[in-house]
Amino acid sequence: MAALRDIWEEIGIPEELRLERTEVVKRHIKSLLDMMVAEEESLKERLLKNIALCRKELDTLCRELQLGPFEAEEEGTILQIEKNLRTRLEILLKHKEDRKQELESLQEEDRDLCAILCTPLLQMDSNTVPSLEDLDRYRQHLASLRAEKEKRHKEFVAAKQQIILLMEELGHDPETTFELDVVYKSEEPFCLSADNITALQTLLQQLQAQRALNEAVCAELRTRITALWDRLQVPAKDRDAFAVRMTTGCTDKTRKAQLQLEADRLEELQLQNMKSVVQVIRAELTEYWDKCFYSQEQREGFSPYYDEDYTETLLELHDAEVRKMKNYYETHKDLFEAMLKWEENWGLFLGLERKATDPSRFTNRGGNLLKEEKQRAKLQKTLSKLQEELEARVQAWEQEHEGTFLVKGQQFMEYVRGQRELFHQEKEKEKQERQLKKSRQMEAETLYGRTPRTSAKRQLNGTALSNTTLNSTVRSACGRTIYHLPMPRLPPSGGKSGQARTPGRSAMKPQSPGHSECNKENVQLDRTPLSA
Repeated sequence: MAALRDIWEEIGIPEELRLERTEVVKRHIKSLLDMMVAEEESLKERLLKNIALCRKELDTLCRELQLGPFEAEEEGTILQIEKNLRTRLEILLKHKEDRKQELESLQEEDRDLCAILCTPLLQMDSNTVPSLEDLDRYRQHLASLRAEKEKRHKEFVAAKQQIILLMEELGHDPETTFELDVVYKSEEPFCLSADNITALQTLLQQLQAQRALNEAVCAELRTRITALWDRLQVPAKDRDAFAVRMTTGCTDKTRKAQLQLEADRLEELQLQNMKSVVQVIRAELTEYWDKCFYSQEQREGFSPYYDEDYTETLLELHDAEVRKMKNYYETHKDLFEAMLKWEENWGLFLGLERKATDPSRFTNRGGNLLKEEKQRAKLQKTLSKLQEELEARVQAWEQEHEGTFLVKGQQFMEYVRGQRELFHQEKEKEKQERQLKKSRQMEAETLYGRTPRTSAKRQLNGTALSNTTLNSTVRSACGRTIYHLPMPRLPPSGGKSGQARTPGRSAMKPQSPGHSECNKENVQLDRTPLSA
């Protein structure tokens, strides 16, 4: 206003006009001030409205983002409060947008994986804002789907390779649509659903079972061919040539066909050489009978063995019996081998017992006698241990099969006792034979007036006995009774031989003809008692 007055003063405006203009200026100033105040009031109201709106939106966003309730700052100016609220609101809106974008990306990956694995989508509302826990759960779900996809893909690749190899080996061409997809389709578009993986494994198992069946059939055919080769005595050159043909680029299908052809050819050849084949089978059957410790009565139970009418029926009966015996032996092979071990040790023991009766063993050259005694003691322990083990195993076998385990037609313990009794009987028989031989020798020596050769100790005993009265022996010969009187025994001479000298026939007096025949049995010297 002072500036206006100065200007007015210089211009020379009268006072009335000055007052009038001053009033106008005042009115304009007041109007402008009111306008400014109104504008500032409006600004304040806008700021307050914005603060209320931001608070409302912040509350909504906190609920959508599943955050805690928003706590506004009450301190500070309105403008500062509005600015802080607006900044916070922008941050939460950015979080909301990021979550929705991540959810969309996760759902897109989920759709791709579920399309490959043929699994349902994870249900989640796309219109709502996902929480952090929802997104984390979705990530874990997709991680499991990726792992499952990788696992199924590896299974598919491995199974596909095996299936292709098996089909080539078996000579099998793909027939169904699924087989065509597996063999010829690339790996990427193949649906890795659980049903497809199961069907893939089923196809693989079927092919493996077919191969196993073919291998079993081929193994059976090989066994049959080998047996027929042995029976027909096929030369090794022909066998090697057939083996070479079988190993040079043959598929499983052609290999089986070739084996079948060879088996059929040998079967036909076998029918043409029936007698020789049956005889070979009988030799094989006898071998299994021996291995299974069959008695003669058990062997005679198979009457076709003694049939001389060589027909195809007879061959089949022998084949069946060989298979039965082979299966019986293989089933109880451990038991039969243990029994064979016992018999072998028993045979060694019998051999040592026979050596014990050999007088030359007492020469003991090189310590053989001591070795034999140690070996005999060891064998006795071994036999006892084997017998206990066999007895326990036989009892377990009989309980399991509810039958009797026969060894050469007898129970095991009866067979063992029989072997021992037979051994003692033979030993007693040998003893009696030695005694009988000894008594006959002594009779012959006394009959012809010879002194038996004995050891020095027995000679002393004989000399002592010769000083006593000899027993008279009454014998009946030539139809009359002869009384043999006691005769003194001649003392041993002083020669180097140390044996009693017996007078020869030239030193004896001639006997009368009537007594020549009767004296064929001479006087029995009572130097030792005789045992017959």
